[in-house]
Amino acid sequence: MSVLLASIVDGEALLDTAVASIVAGVGVTLIASLAIYGFATFADARRDDRRGAATAAGALAVLATVTFAGVIAIGLVVMIG
Repeated sequence: MSVLLASIVDGEALLDTAVASIVAGVGVTLIASLAIYGFATFADARRDDRRGAATAAGALAVLATVTFAGVIAIGLVVMIG
């Protein structure tokens, strides 16, 4: 029975898939968190009239949002194709 199971399930491919999904999940969550942090910091800095901090936070927010959208698009292309 174990020989049949070993020939059906590719353990290395299963492990690769599990590791890739964990890395992708943590990465996408981190990027989304950076976007939220950037937008919140931008709003606070702008309200307090700290232009340099607002500019940096806005750049972080935009960069993280574009990266997030790109990662989601790549994920969709991989899943569909």
